[in-house]
Amino acid sequence: MQYVRTMPKAAKTPRATSTSDAPESAAGTRAAAQRLKMRRELATAAMELFATKGYEATTVDEIAATAGVARRTFFRHFRSKEEAIFPDHDDTLVRAEAVLNAAPPHEHPLDTVCRGIKEVMKMYAGSPAVSVERYRLTREVPTLREREIASVARYERLFTRYLLGHFDERDHHDGNDDPLLAEVAASAVVTAHNHVLRRWLRAGGQGDVEAQLDHAFAIVRDTFGSGIGAGRPAPSPQTEQAPAVRASTTGDVVVAVARTDAPLDEVMRTIQQALKSP
Repeated sequence: MQYVRTMPKAAKTPRATSTSDAPESAAGTRAAAQRLKMRRELATAAMELFATKGYEATTVDEIAATAGVARRTFFRHFRSKEEAIFPDHDDTLVRAEAVLNAAPPHEHPLDTVCRGIKEVMKMYAGSPAVSVERYRLTREVPTLREREIASVARYERLFTRYLLGHFDERDHHDGNDDPLLAEVAASAVVTAHNHVLRRWLRAGGQGDVEAQLDHAFAIVRDTFGSGIGAGRPAPSPQTEQAPAVRASTTGDVVVAVARTDAPLDEVMRTIQQALKSP
């Protein structure tokens, strides 16, 4: 298995800090918060009308009026009425990608993907009642169901690209299953998340969904994790570092040595493997 060696970008010359930077940053944050607030208010209005009048009978004008805004304001935030009940997907996708970009250097890429998709679960778990009602609507309205499927596909593409980025695409040839494993693993993470999410929604948003999700991810990790290799792209021999975790057995004793930044689950897996070794 061959990994991609990514070289750090040249450092940029620090830009002089302007006294206007902080106000501009604060203004941008306020604008983003106001945008999300309006999107959620429009989504709430849409869901209320869909539930009382029905999806087909509800118009964009009615959604805008219920939210107390003009029609043009609605179209500044959503392209259609079916898009209106998914106000958080764009922002959640950004947060998930930020998790991938900020991953610790020695974290298994599949663990990083699992952490990234947890941002999606947080979105649903943050408003259980809204999520349960939205789930009911998507089951009843084919158009909304199609919109939901399209949203899921965006996450899957993001995670597939991330996993494929850990392998040298020039090394694709017969007998090299890395691209297949990366795509299957990304699909498995998304499928595991959606399975747990649907089960939680059918239970009315009750139960410890995070624990259920961790259990599902452990199954995916055990099934695909060793197949696509551990860690980030391997460093060159000149800069090679010690592995994140090492374990050895001497008689009835297991000795494990781990870096302080080694993921806990990787430490536990290494110890378990050492215990199973003859």
